[in-house]
Amino acid sequence: MSTESLPGDRFISNYLYPLFGANNDTEMISQMVWISFLYTLSTVITMIVLPAPYGRYNSSKFGFPIPGKFAWITQECLSVIIPVILLLTTSATCWHSTANKILCIGFIIHYFQRSFIFPLSIRNTMKSSPFLVYILALIFCLFNGFMQGHYLLNYHQYDDKWTSSPQFIIGLILFYVGMAINIHSDQLLIHLRKPGETGYKIPTGGMFNYITGANFFGEIVEWTGFAIASCSPPATVFALFSAAYLGMRAWHHHKYYLSKFENYPRARKIILPFLF
Repeated sequence: MSTESLPGDRFISNYLYPLFGANNDTEMISQMVWISFLYTLSTVITMIVLPAPYGRYNSSKFGFPIPGKFAWITQECLSVIIPVILLLTTSATCWHSTANKILCIGFIIHYFQRSFIFPLSIRNTMKSSPFLVYILALIFCLFNGFMQGHYLLNYHQYDDKWTSSPQFIIGLILFYVGMAINIHSDQLLIHLRKPGETGYKIPTGGMFNYITGANFFGEIVEWTGFAIASCSPPATVFALFSAAYLGMRAWHHHKYYLSKFENYPRARKIILPFLF
């Protein structure tokens, strides 16, 4: 079967190659990695001045409000849907590799949890998201979901020895340890307020005893592990973006708690236990 025989393959070669000024997968993925890197830099520069304007920093300056749970589910679920579409509509020649399957399934598990389980477990209403923030998040999840999925399904096939390599094993352990920290920290935040209560409280328990951004720390560990396990440019630049964006988000949260609560633990670090 030709690698150009399926609808997804034809769509990529006929529309996405020209969109990125590429002639093949190598050029397209290289362009996408560079775009991700530049986006990471622009995000850090922007967040030095202004926190991402959603949640507690919500601002009407960035467009009309989109209902919180709707915005969250519809933007995040693209990182589940896009790899599945690629699997069903492209040749997916790399799917035969065990390592590729494990990495791709791990990526989908994370986003399935973030897209559906997390928002639906929140008892109170999620804060609305400004339209511009929602659209940017939607584009990012679409872009990154395709980049990660296409790399693992159609571009780079790991050999059978990769699953027994130290970097794959260590990376995978970090990925699932980070996921556990992220989920546990989210649950602590969800149950921080009693039903019907509003306002913010000081998070405690788990990694929150050491850092302000415990949930963010878990996700950073996840994607660092994913990058180590895959040793790929797309995973590495995504791990870099996650560390930069979530680290800055934790920094803004830390400043917020210190200004709002006089009894906020001064010894608590921002994002790295005992260090920063």
